[in-house]
Amino acid sequence: MTEQLSTEQAAAPRPARPRPKRGEGQWALGYMEPLNKNEQSKKDDNPLNVRARILNVYSKRGFASIDPADLRGRFRWMGLYTQRAPGFDGGKTATLAEEELDDEFFMMRVRSDGALLPPATVRALGTIGQDFARDTADVTDRENIQYHWIRVEDVPTIWERLEEAGLSTLEACGDSPRPFLGSPVAGVAADEIIDGTSALEEIKRRYIGDPAFSNFPRKFKTALTGHPSHDVSPETNDIAFVGTVHPEHGPGFDVWVGGGLSTNPMLAQKLGVWVPLDEVPDVWEGVASIFRDYGYRRLRSRARLKFLVADWGVERFREVLETEYLKRQLVSCESPASPVGHRDHIGVHDQTDGRKYVGVAPTAGRVSGTLLVGLADAMERHGVEGARLTPYQKIVLIGVPADAVDALLDDLDELGLSGRPSGWRRNTMACTGIEFCKLAIVDTKDRARDLVAELEQRFPDLDALVPDGITVNVNGCPNACARTQVADIGLKGQLVMHEGQQVEGFQVHLGGATGLQANFGRKLRAHKVTSAGLGDYVATLVVNYLADRTGTEESFTTWVARADEELLKGDKTLEPAS
Repeated sequence: MTEQLSTEQAAAPRPARPRPKRGEGQWALGYMEPLNKNEQSKKDDNPLNVRARILNVYSKRGFASIDPADLRGRFRWMGLYTQRAPGFDGGKTATLAEEELDDEFFMMRVRSDGALLPPATVRALGTIGQDFARDTADVTDRENIQYHWIRVEDVPTIWERLEEAGLSTLEACGDSPRPFLGSPVAGVAADEIIDGTSALEEIKRRYIGDPAFSNFPRKFKTALTGHPSHDVSPETNDIAFVGTVHPEHGPGFDVWVGGGLSTNPMLAQKLGVWVPLDEVPDVWEGVASIFRDYGYRRLRSRARLKFLVADWGVERFREVLETEYLKRQLVSCESPASPVGHRDHIGVHDQTDGRKYVGVAPTAGRVSGTLLVGLADAMERHGVEGARLTPYQKIVLIGVPADAVDALLDDLDELGLSGRPSGWRRNTMACTGIEFCKLAIVDTKDRARDLVAELEQRFPDLDALVPDGITVNVNGCPNACARTQVADIGLKGQLVMHEGQQVEGFQVHLGGATGLQANFGRKLRAHKVTSAGLGDYVATLVVNYLADRTGTEESFTTWVARADEELLKGDKTLEPAS
């Protein structure tokens, strides 16, 4: 019987063995061989080495001499992307090879890293735009100045001018420590918890340009603020240091990790710790090292830190940070409360030293070299100490003498940099769009500016009705460079059908927010709006909000969460509120 049973057992099908889990390209687990072309390119040559080739070869021989692996890869570590060649509509974005969309000109990003830019530096940024970039310059939501129409032949001269002004394009793009977001009012705001300027300066000094931190799985975005308004969008960064107060140790920083948007948005998770100012760079190094060593390198679509944090959980992440990298325990501390919304610092505010700081709003971040030169003139004329760029495509002027404020505001209005903007101008952001970006599908900058002008005409009194305004973020593709998912009205560019034709349009996200109401908004199924019809749609949405909200205290975010879909789609228009 036993023998018969053994025979039957031997004949029975064996349970299937589980397939071995596929490696994700994590260096710390031994997966050192490149698993895609991007990783192979970085292994072939450290991208930082491309600087010498730009200086010694490409700038002398011209665009045609550039090795393709440098052009579409390593140039990014120097803050350079090829821009979109003119004449290709949005339908070509996903159908043509990258090299077919390449123009022989570059977009260049200049990092500010939260630094105070004195008038001479602002002037240098302006003259570079005038002399080498066809007078272009944009303020980005990474606190960069971004140029277009840059020729490789001019790059060495531009770098010389930037270095003389204390600025750099190094690692402004690429799989590297991208430009830092710092509080625009660090060191001067009366309600600041702690000034983190020295920590950002030290991180930059230690790690930017260090080959040990120049090859991450993907981009690595840093934010730091000691201001209670959380004015650097900490929820959407890979690592954020957020001002907090420990009951015994006093002011310091909590650490948030794993935020990011694009096609798989995730909010940063809070470690719930207290880090003193002088230890911030060490903690930054630890988190960056985890990303470098454990980050997923197999698939670019899963290579951001947010995916590792989501898989590990915040408890394990903290444990690895403490035991493997810091070699010590972090001090636990309840995470600071999030504010409602995020302050952009527009307008006139008191500094701790009796002077003022003044936040001004270019429309959708679009400025110019000439405008920046004019700004430098105004700063010098009125004794302004310096300027900082903001994560909301704005500029904050620091150290304004109190008796110069009114005259300064008048001069800024003439430049097109209002310190007294409408809510629409104040609250609208836009990415680069199809004008220059090879990933974009639709126009953004011009559409955003036209939208602002139209809404200012339609709702001249909105600021009195909605003091905090309604944010509108316009993005040219799904990558969310303009933080589409965390706006009241987020517009993601795509081609839509209208009267049998494909035209530029947007998918709509509604009610997104950071801060206390942080969420990614409500995406309405099958709801698209054409670019041409955008003004009418937003106007209908605003009318419905004003008519349907339960009292003036109900925010747009709260209303969207409960509103009927027909009101959100604009299928029904309510009578305007009295």
